[in-house]
Amino acid sequence: QVQLVESGGGLVQPGGSLRLSCAASGINISEYTMHWYRQGPEKERRELFANIFSDGVTYYLDSVKGRFTLSRDDAKNTMYLQMNDLKPEDTAVYYCNTVWRARDSWGQGTQVTVSS
Repeated sequence: QVQLVESGGGLVQPGGSLRLSCAASGINISEYTMHWYRQGPEKERRELFANIFSDGVTYYLDSVKGRFTLSRDDAKNTMYLQMNDLKPEDTAVYYCNTVWRARDSWGQGTQVTVSS
């Protein structure tokens, strides 16, 4: 059974920074593609905005490219999302995700609110 636990969310002013963590158990994240999604207020769907592949290559949606950075600590089996220059439109619940045995595995989410 895969378990993903996000942490690190909070309230930050525009231009501020946060670092989210996604701690995994049940899998070695170095062997899987790991994803970050977010769901903004009144949005019906979660938006995929960043991936880190098993070889360490990362992908970012244009809206976060240059501001967000994905990394992975294989020894801690944890993925990190460094978010800089945060904007009000980044306000959302942030989820980490992977596909294990052909099924989506999700964390519980962590709230990020960007507001002055």
